[in-house]
Formats: sequence, structure tokens, C-alpha cells
Amino acid sequence: MTDTATQTAAAAPVKNTRTLVGRIVSDKRSKTVTVLVERRTPHELYGKIVAKSSKYHAHDENGEYKMGDLVEIAEGRPISKTKSWTVTRLVEKARLV
Repeated sequence: MTDTATQTAAAAPVKNTRTLVGRIVSDKRSKTVTVLVERRTPHELYGKIVAKSSKYHAHDENGEYKMGDLVEIAEGRPISKTKSWTVTRLVEKARLV
């Protein structure tokens, strides 16, 4: 292992945090967006593929993400009563209709 590889590994510790990708369905609150995450899982008894969804409140410090954007969110410490996720990156910008 080279000397530079050792320095970069020590400088950037790898965090084991959960990340999800979803679409923003609301951006009305300041510094907060609501992200809808959809999953496709087999039904427990019948095995049919069923779409399930969950909404998460995520922190958006600068208010740069808008409704319809596809974003990645990461779990972190609790920021408020309902908010413990943070928007990490923009995956796809919303299309204009």
C-alpha cells in the first residue's frame, strides 16, 4: 500500500449510514423537504410484487432542491421531532411539463 493511499484513507473515514433515493413531493417548509421513497417488494404470503412507499422529512439547508427533483438522502442525527435525514445530492432535476 502506498503512502498516499494511507493518507487518503485516514483523511476520509467511511461512514456506515443508510442512504435512500426518492422524489421530492413538498418543499413548502423552510430548510425541509418531504421525500417520497418507493420500493418494490414481494408480498409476504402471495409473492406478488407490490409497490410500497414511505415519506421522509429531510434537511435542506440552502433550499436549493425543488418539488419533483430526484434526490439522495442520508440518515443522521435527529434535527427535529420528525427530521433525521439530510439531502446529500441531486440525482435528477425535475422536468418541466
